[in-house]
Amino acid sequence: MNINVGNRSGVVIPAPPAVVVPAPRVVIEEPPLFIAPPRLGFYVGVDIPYDIFYISGRYYLWQDNYWYRAPSYGGPWTVVNHRNLPPGLRKHKLERIRYYRDDEYRVYSHEHDHYRGKHFKPGKEYKERYKEERKREKREYKHHGEEKGHGHGHDD
Repeated sequence: MNINVGNRSGVVIPAPPAVVVPAPRVVIEEPPLFIAPPRLGFYVGVDIPYDIFYISGRYYLWQDNYWYRAPSYGGPWTVVNHRNLPPGLRKHKLERIRYYRDDEYRVYSHEHDHYRGKHFKPGKEYKERYKEERKREKREYKHHGEEKGHGHGHDD
């Protein structure tokens, strides 16, 4: 009688080979437009040659049969396993996402300035917020000067 517990037979089981995933090739000259088709519930990049999505402050890319995640639409991209994708992205097949994206982009293109759906361009919000902040600062500076009598012919 011979009883073995565990792997004491002297056979070494090799570790699975490491999978090397190529870095994605993404070149975007200017911030892309993202729209949120109501049927999806997340933002999809349009008018660019990539499948890029924006969900909960992160960008996701599908390229060469791999999913990637990045803090910016320009990267740096790291591989993400399908099971670690956000639930909204994971539950839709890519073909269906593209269909909803293209359908909503037709609406956006037709209505453009009157489009009522959710959309944004990365960086644009920052520029607009910066402009508003500068206007507010100028108003406060002007108001502060008026309180001290500046600009109203009063002598200090």
